[in-house]
Amino acid sequence: MEYFKPYTLNLSGNLLEVDSPIVMGILNVTPDSFYSGSRCGDAEGKIRARVRQILAEGGRIIDIGGYSSRPMADDVTPEEEWRRLSLALKILREEAPEAIVSVDTFRATVAERCVGEYGVDIVNDISAGELDVDMIATVARLKVPYVMMHMRGNPHTMQGLTDYDDVTAEVLRFLGGKIKEAAYAGIADIIVDPGFGFSKTLDQNYRLLASLEVLQELGCPLLAGVSRKSMIYNLLGVSPEESLGGTIAVNTLALLKGASILRVHDVKEAVETVSIVEKFREQSPC
Repeated sequence: MEYFKPYTLNLSGNLLEVDSPIVMGILNVTPDSFYSGSRCGDAEGKIRARVRQILAEGGRIIDIGGYSSRPMADDVTPEEEWRRLSLALKILREEAPEAIVSVDTFRATVAERCVGEYGVDIVNDISAGELDVDMIATVARLKVPYVMMHMRGNPHTMQGLTDYDDVTAEVLRFLGGKIKEAAYAGIADIIVDPGFGFSKTLDQNYRLLASLEVLQELGCPLLAGVSRKSMIYNLLGVSPEESLGGTIAVNTLALLKGASILRVHDVKEAVETVSIVEKFREQSPC
């Protein structure tokens, strides 16, 4: 099995050549993210410390979000989302002006301001353009890489939309169609995310994980975001705060199934996981 395929991302004219899986560290500036340990809010000291931690522990990308997408999270206006992000991005750029930054938003206007005013490098959209019809055209105009995730509905409705004949086939079909749409619009660098925890039951999440290598057919880097999610803590009967061990196990499986990027809260542990899997891959006879 070919676990990983090298790829290149064009970041505002600078080519990032990726020859082994990389880690994306989560920077939450929301007050209500499901994992309490990830919440920085508006606290400048916490934001600066988190930026330093992600980079010091080996994170290659900082993913900043101002809108919690956990099931049934409170809605946030575009103005409030932008207020949270702009405050944090100002601090981030002061602390680490050369860091590679992605913004986790499904709103085109927010994405455009993040890229235009703070030089954000990547747009990470949980809806693949389904929640904002202007998003794909906006990303194409901005000429930045685009992370497209599979989800049905929105964070308020998604957990009631889990009726699949074959969850992997549905994710493959959906993302394949969105890749064509994005490429036609002019987006050159596309990353796909199967959307673990979004509009999927516990069993469906593991069925998707077990067949994750199928998504390599799409020909795009594959992002896996499983960190401390309900597919781990509900299975183990623990809390998000107690699910680091489970996260390491699932991240290992995702890498063995072809994941290119791990989106995580715990950067050090994820970087170590990548190192071990890469050594295993080097020594594997096939």
